[in-house]
Amino acid sequence: MTHTAPITQDLVTLPRKVPEGKPNLIGLTRDALRQILIDHGTPEKQAKMRAGQIWQWVYQWGIRDFTQMTNLAKGYRVELDEKFTLDIPEVVSRQVSSDGTRKYLVRIAGGHEVEVVYIPEDSRGTLCISSQVGCTLTCSFCHTGTQKLVRNLTAGEIVGQIMVARDDLGEWPEQGAPKDETRLLSNIVLMGMGEPLYNFENVRDAMKIAMDPEGIQLSRRRITLSTSGVVPEIHRTAAEIGCMLAVSFHATTDEVRDGLVPINKKWNIAALLEALKAYPKVSNSERITFEYVMLNGVNDSDEDARRLVKLIEGIPAKINLIPFNEWPGAPYKRSSNNRIHAFADIIYKAGYASPIRTPRGEDIMAACGQLKSATERARKSRRQIEAETGPN
Repeated sequence: MTHTAPITQDLVTLPRKVPEGKPNLIGLTRDALRQILIDHGTPEKQAKMRAGQIWQWVYQWGIRDFTQMTNLAKGYRVELDEKFTLDIPEVVSRQVSSDGTRKYLVRIAGGHEVEVVYIPEDSRGTLCISSQVGCTLTCSFCHTGTQKLVRNLTAGEIVGQIMVARDDLGEWPEQGAPKDETRLLSNIVLMGMGEPLYNFENVRDAMKIAMDPEGIQLSRRRITLSTSGVVPEIHRTAAEIGCMLAVSFHATTDEVRDGLVPINKKWNIAALLEALKAYPKVSNSERITFEYVMLNGVNDSDEDARRLVKLIEGIPAKINLIPFNEWPGAPYKRSSNNRIHAFADIIYKAGYASPIRTPRGEDIMAACGQLKSATERARKSRRQIEAETGPN
């Protein structure tokens, strides 16, 4: 079965309407935090130290009440409380799957909602976060891609998803307690709603906070950014973020990939692979992950497996095979287990790891490709969206 979708458009997402009231400090870079403190009356000589203190309280200890920041003078705490807020996305609903997966629907400025998924495993806990409200990519197998793009998330709204999950897991460290290296939330994947590389600066700033040694303290190797192939930003990802890279590949010919991942019409397989071969951090210890959704009769033949091996030759890589997670009205069917295992065997014998992803959270529509926020399912008119977010 072939299902066509329009090519991703070059468009400017609707900007977030600047909220009225006190500025929110969540998501600011260290330099921006220092500057906003100066702009609001903190003496310049003290601003770097004050910014560092606030940073630790917020991102290391999870404190979002200025009055609890006890190494700041009481008068200064009152002043901060009068001038600023520390707001993260609001949890609208929380669902728990039979397999322990948690899905959060969170509300951001403008009343829009995005979904965040926490996946617990024996050796780690992975949080799948979103970078946009909706998506421009219109990948034909992805439920999220059927929702039109509203806007990019801010850095605060992105890192705020991590903070929401840590709140729910009760994982902020306790001051004075022995350091506990065990992390319930140990890994982050930018594989939720949206294309991260179409929101590069905000994603970068949020991940810098996540990796900061005085902040959330996650290793860059525990953060994976997934892109559908925004070629010009791939090298920049290594240079400015330094995280692990995953690619939504899903096909071995341009003809098939054009239908599955329409961005391929702009940057085809050859252009994408050239960028991946030049990715500065690619090595045997930091392999690129190729994500490959298994669609019955579309991309799952032995010939596809052999072509895939040939295409990625020379790139340190592993191939994650993803059984298609069906959603209402989906134009595809999941490949059979026998077909998936036969495909995996060809890749494995060629020398590549080929794990088959176990679907998680299917009963709460939290599996890969199923995320679609409740409010945007109504397909709001452009006029409605502009009223909430502001004009271009």
